[in-house]
Amino acid sequence: MSPAKTAVLICPGRGTYNKGELGVLGRHFTDRDLLARFDAKRSERGQPTLSELDGAKRYSPATHTRGDNASALIYAATLADFRAIKDVNVVAVTGNSMGWYSALACAGAVSAEAGFEIANGMGTLMQQHLIGGQTLYPFMGENWERNEARKGELLNLVAEIGDREGHALTLSIDLGGMLVLAGNEEGLSAFEAAVPPLQGRFPMRLPNHAGFHSRLQQPVADAGREELPASLFSQPNLPLVDGRGHVWWPGACDTQALWDYTLGHQVVETYDFTKAIAHAAREFAPDLFIVTGPGTTLGGAVAQSLIIADWQGMRSKEHFQQRQASIPLLVSMGMDDQRASVT
Repeated sequence: MSPAKTAVLICPGRGTYNKGELGVLGRHFTDRDLLARFDAKRSERGQPTLSELDGAKRYSPATHTRGDNASALIYAATLADFRAIKDVNVVAVTGNSMGWYSALACAGAVSAEAGFEIANGMGTLMQQHLIGGQTLYPFMGENWERNEARKGELLNLVAEIGDREGHALTLSIDLGGMLVLAGNEEGLSAFEAAVPPLQGRFPMRLPNHAGFHSRLQQPVADAGREELPASLFSQPNLPLVDGRGHVWWPGACDTQALWDYTLGHQVVETYDFTKAIAHAAREFAPDLFIVTGPGTTLGGAVAQSLIIADWQGMRSKEHFQQRQASIPLLVSMGMDDQRASVT
């Protein structure tokens, strides 16, 4: 028997539970007792249960994209996918934005229920405060070729706008070929007015999103520290790659520092997903990169991050697609055919 393939697991963040994902917990969350405990925790807070949200007859953007609902749904869907993986050796875990909370649970740094408490608690705090917003803008062309000069120009513009009186604007997430920007209304509007429209949809303001990963979120970080104790954290079972590219190793992890990062830097500073993927690739050299559900939107950012890192000589979307067609490198569990290859 050939040895199992190795994989880096990647957990998605907000914006991945959409209309097509309605019912995903009913289809894939097989631990009904655990789901009942998640539902009970939601009921205790006066929130609709995951079973109610996921089992709704219709998808409602106003309801399902709210931080206090979306974060919990995405966390549960991610956990279900991780538990479904078979005959693959997961060698490290990372995530995008709130996917860091899911990564903590998948890596064993927190229990499944503690991870739910963190994801649901932070999503609720974000929704209650709802400070600032986010907008998306690409710096890569449609063939995903590296363009560091264009990225630099855009970041210079972001810095210039952020320095204006009354304007807040900063890089929220370095997301492959996409810049996710956080700011107040003045900052976001100034950027959106200054850049040319692209692909008929960018710049794209994200509904029900706060100014994540920016200093605007300091009140949320402070509230999270009050609500979520360091005792929730323990030594991980798998290496964790965070939003700086730093690796938290099993048996050598300062759990107090992990708590501090999770409810500090991770909340108020830029989340460098591109660097996390590059470091995971170089440190662990996996056969596969597995992106859990819900949704399928993160796969492009993973591929772009690998292109930026010059991973295995890939330089463009065409190169990535050729590699994917011959020896698949990326598995998106939100796609049924790809999901079947790892479950």
